This record gives sequence, structure tokens and C-alpha cells, in this order.
Amino acid sequence: MSATGLDIFDRTLQTTNIWLGEIMQEVGPDRQIAWKVLSTVLHKLRDRLPVELAAHLGSQLPLLVRGVFYDQYQPARQPSDCKTLEAFVEEVAEWLSDIRPVDPNLAVGAVFRVLSRHVPKGQLDKVRSALPGSLRAFWEDVEEAEQRRPKDDGRAAAAEI
Repeated sequence: MSATGLDIFDRTLQTTNIWLGEIMQEVGPDRQIAWKVLSTVLHKLRDRLPVELAAHLGSQLPLLVRGVFYDQYQPARQPSDCKTLEAFVEEVAEWLSDIRPVDPNLAVGAVFRVLSRHVPKGQLDKVRSALPGSLRAFWEDVEEAEQRRPKDDGRAAAAEI
């Protein structure tokens, strides 16, 4: 039986919880912190993209995450001027300053990893190509590190029991 009565809501809740769980593995076991990290990095990313590209990325996000992606969006002001990874991370840090300390580089990397796992590669290639070189290189480094990481197929957890 459906938890909400609508399959689309159940699916977006399930997918959003998966994304938050992946972020919590990196920033700590607080779902509210993970939500703040996800929404902040998505806002800062969205604000760096041309409107059409932001819309295409938004269409790939789970319904609930898509809502936060568009929250307070001002398309007429896009893309904003951000020339470096440092400027991007600094803005993320500023927006995360009202929660317990979270390394903004870790936060950005965590969200980029989630996007890399769950958004089609072709869409992400377009998004990355619109970013400043140092931010694009950071994302590519995060993605390469993710690909080199051993995959947990569940056997390790089962062996511990």
C-alpha cells in the first residue's frame, strides 16, 4: 500500500531519502544538515548555469529535490558571475554558516557525487561544460575518485553480522 496515496509522491520521497542518505555518509548522520547541504549546493550550481541548462538539469531531479532547486530562483539574474572554485565554495560556506560546521568542499563534493550517480551523464557533461574551469575540474576529480572507489555490493556488511 502507498504511504501517501500517490505513487509519484512515494517515489520522490524514496529517491530523496536515498540522496540524503548518500550525503549523510559524507557529512554526518543528520538528515536536516544533509537537506541543507543538498539545497545550498544545488542553488549555487543552478545560479551558475544559463536558464535553459538549469531547466534541463532541474527536469532530471526527483520532484521533491526539483522543488528546492527552483526555490527562490530568479532566472533573469542567471547565470551569475562566478569565476573560480574558491568563489563557489565560499558562497556555499556562507550559506551553510547557520548550521553546525560542515566543510564546504566536502559538501560540494558530496552533492556532486550524488548528481554524478543519479543524473544522466550526458546532462551532467552539459552542466559541467558551462562551469568555470576550476569548478569543472573539481567535479571531474570528484567523479574520477568515485569511479576508483571499490563498490560495496553488500557482502562487507553481511560479513560483519
